[in-house]
Amino acid sequence: MSHEMLTDLYEFSMANGYFQTFNHDKQARFDIFYRKAPDEDSFVVAAGLLQIVQEVKNWHFSKEDIDYLRSLHKFSDGFLNYLAQAKNECTIKAMPEGTPLLPQEPVISVSGPIMEVQLLETLVLNIFNHQSLIATKSWQINSVAKGKAIMEFGARRAQGPDAATYGARAAVIGGCTSTSNVLAGQKFHLPVAGTMAHAWVESFPDELSAFRAWAKVYPDTASLLVDTYDVVKSGVPNAIKVFKELRTQGHKPLGIRIDSGDITQLAKKARKMLDDAGLPEVKITASNSLDAHIVKSLLNEGAPLDNFGIGERLITSSSSSVLSGVYKMSAIEDHGKWTPKIKISNSREKITLPGNKQVYRLYRKDQPKHAFADVIALADENLGQQITAINSDINATDDEIQISNFTAKPLLSEVLNKDKAANIETDTFAIQKHAKEKIAELPDATKRLVNPDRYPVYLTKKLADLQKQLIKEYRG
Repeated sequence: MSHEMLTDLYEFSMANGYFQTFNHDKQARFDIFYRKAPDEDSFVVAAGLLQIVQEVKNWHFSKEDIDYLRSLHKFSDGFLNYLAQAKNECTIKAMPEGTPLLPQEPVISVSGPIMEVQLLETLVLNIFNHQSLIATKSWQINSVAKGKAIMEFGARRAQGPDAATYGARAAVIGGCTSTSNVLAGQKFHLPVAGTMAHAWVESFPDELSAFRAWAKVYPDTASLLVDTYDVVKSGVPNAIKVFKELRTQGHKPLGIRIDSGDITQLAKKARKMLDDAGLPEVKITASNSLDAHIVKSLLNEGAPLDNFGIGERLITSSSSSVLSGVYKMSAIEDHGKWTPKIKISNSREKITLPGNKQVYRLYRKDQPKHAFADVIALADENLGQQITAINSDINATDDEIQISNFTAKPLLSEVLNKDKAANIETDTFAIQKHAKEKIAELPDATKRLVNPDRYPVYLTKKLADLQKQLIKEYRG
């Protein structure tokens, strides 16, 4: 499906107004950022860039699109003729997918003809907000799983096919090992996982017959769902019988899955029964509306679980279902000169950062793998050896500090221009590896799920002064 029309009407109305008011090559720059992480977390795992680049690179309007827009009787013929010939003229700077992103930091910056960058707003935000939300939720769950495999099982509960498919990809970026979603597996080369549902067991006269039939079809990958009737009295005993039969036939039994009940107690009993039967290699999987807090609790209680299948609470991020990323103008071109722009609000946290910017992650020279702060600077700034930095947190007590003895790594790079796309990473597991490495660089206190310590984000004095200057100019 083409997504050029996935936008809000006001964007077409504004673009039509721009067409009739400005030179058609007038340029603008918009930044994507967020103000508050979901679930009171301290950072967001950036995701969605691959799809954004693909969508913007191939951006155009079909004859059917133009005909529909004309039928609304809201736009000039000149504007519609312009759209009929339009193709991507935009440039995108962005952080790599998997990068832990802090509040106020521009993760994506889109520059180009003002009509086009305006029309991209909803589409780009839709992709970034959704995939970054799910990647962040996935990281939260994986961070407490103590290295146990997390399988994404949420397709049926996702808000539509695209949310299920791209959500599965985002879940893998955040740390999941596989997905039950076959389309996502096909599209993004992800491992797919899944065996049976309760309907398989119910389709046979009894549970043992169901298990034996499954083992006959899948003798080397037999994972049995043991809670259809009774985990302890029938499910596990029947699984043990089938696993022993498989072993005598030269096959290796795989595992059982528990999908209901008191999972800790059931897993402990199942583990003892399997071990007593001489089947210590059989794995135990837990599912059933799990989330990060439940997974952590299960493991803290000593539940002998080997992996988890997590569905609705991951794919919908049910505890915090929205990432409120925004798309705000930061500069506009006038007669070949770029002028910084700002949005002012009575709420201090909603005042935007003007101009063309770069984000730097700072590391101590003697600890090159330990980040201690981020700095947002104007793109043409040279940080030098010492930074006079202004804390972006309006509630911080250390409003202005001096930073020295650091190494600064820029996070934004060009990934698309009107002529070509850069070679950005397409391997989802390579992105996952990048995410793990970069999250590992953050302080441990920042990664707590409950009451995390705020990771400091600073503005250079030059950027902070520019913001103050524009506030003064516009407020008088």
